[in-house]
Amino acid sequence: MDRAYNSGYVLITFMVMVMVTAAAGQLPRPRVGFYLSSCPNVESIVRSVVRSHLQSDRRIAPGILRMHFHDCFVRGCDGSVLIAGSNSERTAVPNLSLRGFEVIDDAKTQLEASCPNTVSCADILALAARDVVLLTGGTTWAVPLGRLDGRISQASDVNLPAPSDPVPVQKQDFAAKNLNTQDLVTLVGGHTLGTAGCGVFRNRFFNFNNTGSPDPAINPTFVPQIQSQCPLNGDATVRVPLDTGSVDRFDTSFLQNLRSGRGVLFSDQALWSDPETRAIVERFLGLRLPILLFGPEFGRSMTKMSLVEVKTGSDGEIRRVCSAVN
Repeated sequence: MDRAYNSGYVLITFMVMVMVTAAAGQLPRPRVGFYLSSCPNVESIVRSVVRSHLQSDRRIAPGILRMHFHDCFVRGCDGSVLIAGSNSERTAVPNLSLRGFEVIDDAKTQLEASCPNTVSCADILALAARDVVLLTGGTTWAVPLGRLDGRISQASDVNLPAPSDPVPVQKQDFAAKNLNTQDLVTLVGGHTLGTAGCGVFRNRFFNFNNTGSPDPAINPTFVPQIQSQCPLNGDATVRVPLDTGSVDRFDTSFLQNLRSGRGVLFSDQALWSDPETRAIVERFLGLRLPILLFGPEFGRSMTKMSLVEVKTGSDGEIRRVCSAVN
């Protein structure tokens, strides 16, 4: 074949492959600018709703960020965590403390008025997670869009990384979602926002592994502070900042606290004990070369996570309301 004929043959073959793949329900994949013609105001609408709710309740920021993580780690980023009802993901113990569902519902209502049956709830959640980071002092990033909403939400499917997990278990959980160790450290860095209930971690500050003493990895000066906030027989639902001193601002203070032995959760502080994860924390803090910039890396890892097991083609739907399948 001559070069011109060969090029034409390759192009036609490629186009046929694209059409066959699309027919099989595997296209389109999420991409930046997906709603450019069908719903050009989608990002401004979602951000406006998020900003409004955030002004009324700062707890919305970590709530939305955590909700997106919990969604992506169960059946992929398909909005299944948003579905209400008995035995849905929302009823699983790790999800009982999730907050921010009304933010996604409000954004969906406005988008249905502006662009009916166009924007998925899964995409709204991905955008809202980006926006709470930006609105609390973090950097922004371009969010690939075009996910579909899943139709299945079962409490029995919820098996999330736990606050008592050692680093090897965390690495395994993240690897199962095609996320590497740097993604792990970066995404856990999202704990710069938010709180945890005393009942989740209290034993670590009083009777770690039944030793009768606090976890030796904790800075001794930090122990009495948490013990006073979470007395041994006190209210287990009292919440303590995961990032002491900077709970409402997206920054590297959380990572600095790990270096200082002031991580509240065992799974968080363990990142400083493991050589591989510690090296990544040090790079974020500028203590080791090559330096990593936390903001841009967080956006990169969030984008990577947001594409985990997304539904496209015939695998999902555009829900009319985010709390129920069509």
